[in-house]
Amino acid sequence: QVQLVESGGGLVQAGGSLRLSCAASGRTFSRHVRGWFRQAPGKEREFVAAITWFGGSTYYADSVKGRFTISRDNAKNTVYLQMNSLKPEDTALYYCVASSTMLYGGGYYTGSQYEYWGQGTQVTVSS
Repeated sequence: QVQLVESGGGLVQAGGSLRLSCAASGRTFSRHVRGWFRQAPGKEREFVAAITWFGGSTYYADSVKGRFTISRDNAKNTVYLQMNSLKPEDTALYYCVASSTMLYGGGYYTGSQYEYWGQGTQVTVSS
């Protein structure tokens, strides 16, 4: 089993920044993908960003490209999401996710491809 614990959420004004962290513990996989999804009230869950653990390739939703950056620290087994130029529409519960295998093509963007999910951390952006 893999345990994912998110931190770093909070309340910020529009235009501000936050950095989310996701620490993993338990079973480890050499080639897998970590990422972030979010869900706003009344809306469907959506993909935000993903990173391959072995090669460090990154993938982003169009809505966050140029504003958010996903990164990893292999030694700490932690993934980060740096969020800049935040907008009120970024308000959501942000979930850290991890797969047990490599993903390909559209798999990065599909929630069902990730077996492990954190509890979520709330991000609220005020206008």
